[in-house]
Amino acid sequence: MAQTDPSPMPSLFRRLWSDYLRRHRAAMMLAFVLMALEGSTLALISWMLKPLFDLVFVGKQPGAIWWVGGAIFGIFLLRAVTLVASRSLLTKISLSIATRMQVDLLAHILTLDGRFFRDNSPGALIERIQGDTAAVQGIWATLLTGATRDAISLVMLFGVALTVDPVWTLGAMIGAPLLIAPAALVQRYIRRKMRQNRLNASQRATRLDEVLHGIVSIRLNRAEADQTRRFGAIVENIRKAQVKVAATSSVIPALTDIVTGIGFVAVLALGGNEVMQGERSIGDFMSFFTALALAFQPMRRLGSMAGIWQTAAASLERIYEVFDTQPTILSGPRREPPTDTSIVLRDVWLSYDGQPVLRGLQFTAEAGRTTALVGPSGAGKSTVFNLLTRMVDPDRGQVLMGGVPVAEYDLAVLRDQFSTVAQESALFDESLRDNITMGRPDADPSALAEALETAHVSEFLAGLANGLDSAAGPRGSSLSGGQRQRIAIARAVLRDAPVLLLDEATSALDTVSERLVQQALDRLSRGRTTLVIAHRLSTIRNADKIVVIEAGRVVEQGSHDQLMANGAAYARLVDLQFGEQT
Repeated sequence: MAQTDPSPMPSLFRRLWSDYLRRHRAAMMLAFVLMALEGSTLALISWMLKPLFDLVFVGKQPGAIWWVGGAIFGIFLLRAVTLVASRSLLTKISLSIATRMQVDLLAHILTLDGRFFRDNSPGALIERIQGDTAAVQGIWATLLTGATRDAISLVMLFGVALTVDPVWTLGAMIGAPLLIAPAALVQRYIRRKMRQNRLNASQRATRLDEVLHGIVSIRLNRAEADQTRRFGAIVENIRKAQVKVAATSSVIPALTDIVTGIGFVAVLALGGNEVMQGERSIGDFMSFFTALALAFQPMRRLGSMAGIWQTAAASLERIYEVFDTQPTILSGPRREPPTDTSIVLRDVWLSYDGQPVLRGLQFTAEAGRTTALVGPSGAGKSTVFNLLTRMVDPDRGQVLMGGVPVAEYDLAVLRDQFSTVAQESALFDESLRDNITMGRPDADPSALAEALETAHVSEFLAGLANGLDSAAGPRGSSLSGGQRQRIAIARAVLRDAPVLLLDEATSALDTVSERLVQQALDRLSRGRTTLVIAHRLSTIRNADKIVVIEAGRVVEQGSHDQLMANGAAYARLVDLQFGEQT
């Protein structure tokens, strides 16, 4: 969409209506009736000034005081009741829309491919889910509660003015054409600036996410001042843009003041002479003049709505850009799990952004056995795991499981076949129980107890004040590295999937933790098809097969003894790691 073209606005709000507002149409209709009553009260007040002046002040009718005063009090009472009822109802609607939009946006993002997450940082996505939806919610609440009421008030007040004198009304509107061209220019400018400001807000969220998660590295490298400077530059851009938008948004209300002033002078010139000559009553003039005066504030508020609409458009565009992004990795038709868990990669090629990662990779991992993948960093080992679980699809070649291409399986069925333990275990700021039972919240207590025992979690669990209900902390920060790994292993044990993927699961651990984790992994891998990525070659010495990958190709494969006897790539890796041939 062109950033400077406001024309997509109707289509954006049609989508908003179709996706979210339509389900609240009954409540919105009731709110509209309430706002119509509230908006009409200003017109009724101005209308009641005619009998107030003509019958009470000029006509001096004592009885008129009570019914005129009672009618005016009733109008204000009606305004108060409808104000509270409509605001409460519309706030509920706008919050419901924002909440549903946030949930839907996250649910959609979770279906997207790995490439989407490479192109969009966590901070930027947080800003889409949180910042943009909150902006839409706040703006939409303002539009619903303000624009509708003010528009009704304006129509009713001009209706009163027309009933008093159509010529005076035309005189009051003599300067209105002055608003047309500036309003269009202001909308275009604000739309462009607000879209850029939403991008700046995404950069701010991304920078904060990176700084707060990299706080140790920042301190160790004494980069506090540099990171503060970078963050300051981003928020300064946001500040400048917001100042410009605020200044530009005030143009229309300011012009409205000028146009209203011209209208007042025109009405005074037209009506003042008629009243002085006795052609019209003071009540007529006061009723008309009050209607015009009361219309002044709704006109100013409606004039400022141009900026609010464009702010909503900028956020809605960004939200629907995500909704319009569709996953390219789709479920296959096969819903039956594979009959066996043998894995075959056959002439697999894959590139990321034009850079080749795998170049004709092929090997077989036999069912029920352990296959280790070794090789230098960047050789493509971790990419194999992404291919198996369909986080990414190959450019060409086949990835088979049980003799069936993985692309033919339903994604849920395929991913149910795998348990994964990686070097950086993904723990959440929840209880240990929630982290272990992730994906299996209804796990049997006996199965949970077995998982805790198998993963050696029981050994440190007793030392925690709240046991399984202890908080893991952000990214598992309340636990040591070895404890985090054992929690991840317990999760994998509880999952009880037939294929186990181990990605550098012990490389960052101390000797004691590595021994405990390795024992847990050995117990977990029994009877399962296991693929292991390891830089510590001592941990895969007993693997049934070792596959050596370099530059996206298999250069040799076999058992440890066979590869050492060959004296080729694997033997060189062992020599580099241990300093001598074994």
